[in-house]
Amino acid sequence: MDTLVQAIVIGVVQGLTEFLPISSSAHLILLPRVLGWDDAFINSPGFVVMLHMGTLAALLVYFWRDLVRYALAALAIVRDRRVGSDPDRRMAVLLAFSVVPAALIGVLLEDFVDTFFRERLLVVCGLLVVGALVLFVAERAARHTREMQELRLIDTLGIGLAQAFALFPGISRSGITISAGLLLGLKREAAARFAFLMGTPIIFGAGLWKTRELLDGSAGTFDVTVLAAGMIAAALSGLAAIWFLLAYLRRFSTDIFGLYRVAAAGVFAVLVLTR
Repeated sequence: MDTLVQAIVIGVVQGLTEFLPISSSAHLILLPRVLGWDDAFINSPGFVVMLHMGTLAALLVYFWRDLVRYALAALAIVRDRRVGSDPDRRMAVLLAFSVVPAALIGVLLEDFVDTFFRERLLVVCGLLVVGALVLFVAERAARHTREMQELRLIDTLGIGLAQAFALFPGISRSGITISAGLLLGLKREAAARFAFLMGTPIIFGAGLWKTRELLDGSAGTFDVTVLAAGMIAAALSGLAAIWFLLAYLRRFSTDIFGLYRVAAAGVFAVLVLTR
């Protein structure tokens, strides 16, 4: 199949699976392998992270009002040197602290994660099931009583630590952070909104970090058109996924995503073993 078409397909998959709690990293590792897509750039960590920049664009479009409000609140904190009772300033602090665990652990484990799981496909399948179990447990332990603004600093550090486990393909950034929010009593939509907002700086930072590999040539040669097509596909499908998930969680549980994860793990495992 033409590399451009592959990039678009993978971009769409990235956009959908980044925000639906079914693990984008697992799908981006497993899908090209079982389909026999062996282009070096399409399968490179650099391309994957640049697709994340496409999903970052989806986050910026959907949440731009919230992000601008919290950014202005953060600047006000620096200016006044106090948080005070302003809810936006408080949320800005909570979001800032939530990214610390994943940022630190991400720097430490980047090389290990980039190499270890790409050759251990059945482990990735197993982690899809682990993520499903986490979702099932969180749903049954959840109280669904708290809004995002009711989080405490210790709560956000806990969700941030959970986000760090999303480095392992199959766990899912949105899945693990939504699960952590549910375990802390958040309503489903509130858990998802906080997960998306706290993921924004992590995705931005990872994208900047990986861009250096594209610029210095360590990610190999690549076609700008292929890269742009994948990013645009990821942005558009990501925007649709955000809208769908927030609307879905207002009425329904996350169980359907856990069931999908188990089914997908089974299908991928069979394809890996037979191919």
